[in-house]
Amino acid sequence: MAQLYYRYGTMNSGKSVEILKVAHNYEEQGKRVMIFTSMLDDRYGKGYVASRIGLRREAIVVDESTNIRKVVEMNQEGLPNCVLVDEGQFLRRHHIIQLTEIVDELGVPVIVYGLKNDFSNRLFEGSEALLLYADKLEEIKTICWFCDRKATMVLRIKDGKPVYEGEQIQIGGNDSYIPVCRKCYKHPRSENGNISLL
Repeated sequence: MAQLYYRYGTMNSGKSVEILKVAHNYEEQGKRVMIFTSMLDDRYGKGYVASRIGLRREAIVVDESTNIRKVVEMNQEGLPNCVLVDEGQFLRRHHIIQLTEIVDELGVPVIVYGLKNDFSNRLFEGSEALLLYADKLEEIKTICWFCDRKATMVLRIKDGKPVYEGEQIQIGGNDSYIPVCRKCYKHPRSENGNISLL
């Protein structure tokens, strides 16, 4: 039976490499996948799922007006065996409803990867809807930048200083965000008042 999975984790937890691995595993068995990603994440070019370890693959871009269900239904090769979505936190609530329709009405499993909370520890619209509608929630774990605890939060950095206020969406990588535990989020370790990103 098809289900909607939400696999969430902080920055650097391996979400994008995981989606590429899952796609490879399906295709190695001769099964079809469709991969979607948000138009907002353009770090590696629009329309790509890319990992920090150098793997990347084309994906269908989702913007505000995209009807993901219709795109899946109109796929020239027929319905896929699985739908994969990267950067799920950037989807809108109506996109998540469309994903539930793909699962419930088309019988296609959907696996969404993304952040749960933003740098100020608020839910994104997409992640909030996924937490409500997903059949299965799975955490992808990584460790804190500063200690050995599990990272559960994302710390935004600007000019070597932690940032706790500002626009919710600011696209960036290791130069802007690091995974941290709750304790280190409140009191990040620094050298001479600056946080070293290596």
